Amino acid sequence: MSVVPKLVHTFSETPSSEAVAPNDLDAYWLPFTANRQFKRAPRLLQAAEGMYYRTTDGRRILDGSAGLWAVNAGHCRREIVEAVQRQVAELDYATAFQMSHPKTFLLASRLRELLPGDMDHVFFTNSGSESVDTALKIALAYHQAQGDTERTILVGRQRGYHGVNFGGLSVGGIAANQRQFPNLLPAVDHLPDTHLPDLNAFSRGQPEHGAERADALLEIIERHGAERIAAVIVEPVAGSTGVLVPPIGYLERLRAHCDDHGILLIFDEVICGFGRLGAAFAADRFGVQPDLMTIAKGLTNATVPMGAVGVRKPIHDALMTGPENIIELFHGYTYSGHPLACAAALATLDLYRDEQIFEGAAAKALPFEEAAHTLDSLEHVVDVRNLGFMVGVELQSREGEPGERAREVFMRCYEAGVLVRYTQDTIAVSPPLIISGAEIDRLFATLRSAIEATD
Repeated sequence: MSVVPKLVHTFSETPSSEAVAPNDLDAYWLPFTANRQFKRAPRLLQAAEGMYYRTTDGRRILDGSAGLWAVNAGHCRREIVEAVQRQVAELDYATAFQMSHPKTFLLASRLRELLPGDMDHVFFTNSGSESVDTALKIALAYHQAQGDTERTILVGRQRGYHGVNFGGLSVGGIAANQRQFPNLLPAVDHLPDTHLPDLNAFSRGQPEHGAERADALLEIIERHGAERIAAVIVEPVAGSTGVLVPPIGYLERLRAHCDDHGILLIFDEVICGFGRLGAAFAADRFGVQPDLMTIAKGLTNATVPMGAVGVRKPIHDALMTGPENIIELFHGYTYSGHPLACAAALATLDLYRDEQIFEGAAAKALPFEEAAHTLDSLEHVVDVRNLGFMVGVELQSREGEPGERAREVFMRCYEAGVLVRYTQDTIAVSPPLIISGAEIDRLFATLRSAIEATD
């Protein structure tokens, strides 16, 4: 099904005076950014439409990263913008405590239709980080309600990214993110990552080797006792650490071990969800049912911040006990289920359905993969990993300068009018799912030229 996206504006419009680049950059402390370096030569985005950003100096930039893995349906979609405009004029805010508004229930019902298996309840948050901490707390509360009060240990995975709040940071496994924050949660252990470059380099789709790495959970069980472990949390495909695709059979084996020992399995689908792998969720793509699932990013096409946790019926129902006047879960946020976010999410779900965006991504996954693997033979490229609309191009690190080669490639791409991401020495490519064949070709041709230009 071919649908021309409806956009809010075109780049031919004259920018407003408010969009002029600021002359004082000191006050804003940018996240996950080398601030002093950035402010010497800032890169400022002023407008967007479809597949493209426009910078404050009028340059058109092809978005090869979907903003931050998030803008799955393309930028400034008229249907979403107008839905938010209508909502803010009707109801700007409603408290989420002891009150609500109709769109929270409508959105939860729509998500229940989309979520896998018997995952039929939704708890709303405002970001992926909040979704992760919420899922961890629900897991702990579930075991408490079941009388398994010793089940307090949470298991993450090395090189995993689960946001930046203390719960997600603790179960995460990226050392640089943890180094400045020594007092993380104590009852945490980690599985090994699934990255086996000697065996799986340049795999197309799921690599063949490494399913047995899920068996490390049995060692953790032996060490702590199954009766003390509450949950395991993994990204089905690890995104921010460099696109690590699970080996064939890995997630299935992890699910089986959790089932055998009464441990909940949490999928962090903040990146993988909403079509990124050519299906609604990675759980659908791999045929593995998690007990809890975190989502955000593509939920609203990044138009308004929002996250959520999908919860299987038995977990939800275990907490719906005791007197009806007692709060079942002492957790929530001021902006849970914000009216503007709900309006944006509902319009986004309509776009996904009406334009068959997930199906379109599945149809384009093979040419996307073929274009990515044209980089395999380049000097300095040590691996190319891909699944769906996620690609990681790992570059050889320069001695004494980790991450510098990838940063240089990132800058060369930007100067050539293409935005990608980099983490350490891996370039991550994850464009909006509406990308055309010609834009796929341009994206990887630009990346090729940037890599070839490095020494």
